[in-house]
Amino acid sequence: MIEGTRVRLRALRAEDAEHHLRWRNDPEVVRLASAGDPCFGPVTAEAVGIAFDAMLRLVPREAAVLTVEESATGRVIGVTDYRDLDPYLGVATLGITIGEREFWGRGHGSEALRLLVDHLFGAYGLHRLELDTWSGNERAARAFVRLGFREEGRRRSAALVGGVRYDRVLFGMLREEWDAARP
Repeated sequence: MIEGTRVRLRALRAEDAEHHLRWRNDPEVVRLASAGDPCFGPVTAEAVGIAFDAMLRLVPREAAVLTVEESATGRVIGVTDYRDLDPYLGVATLGITIGEREFWGRGHGSEALRLLVDHLFGAYGLHRLELDTWSGNERAARAFVRLGFREEGRRRSAALVGGVRYDRVLFGMLREEWDAARP
């Protein structure tokens, strides 16, 4: 378990599937988390079950999905992950979704991502982390920049949300940037 002030990150459990099912069938969560990608949701319980079987078997040296719990209550509020971990190059790709709407904009997602970044740079000794979002998810982009990620590029008109085209925005952070920004 990785402990913070507002949240803690823990290993995924089979019973977390019920939360994922709810979030992936919430149109606003789907819109923000995946730029409205129909492969993300809506989904059936069976589809989530199949995905969970695979996620529970991930090898942490390569990828992991972690549950985000509110520290005070233990309530499951979201999920964060890393994937494509390359130990030779020292890089990985991250993701974060806070599925419980009442926790949006309150710093829980930022802290969860900070905990994950600190863990990956520390425990795995990685050199670079990256993540992306779509240009319409301005709250996510601001949170990434506040955490120390830098915008590194855009894939123009690569996201389609509600019939409107948006850019995919890539963010990256180097270990030395993280080390220099920490108190």
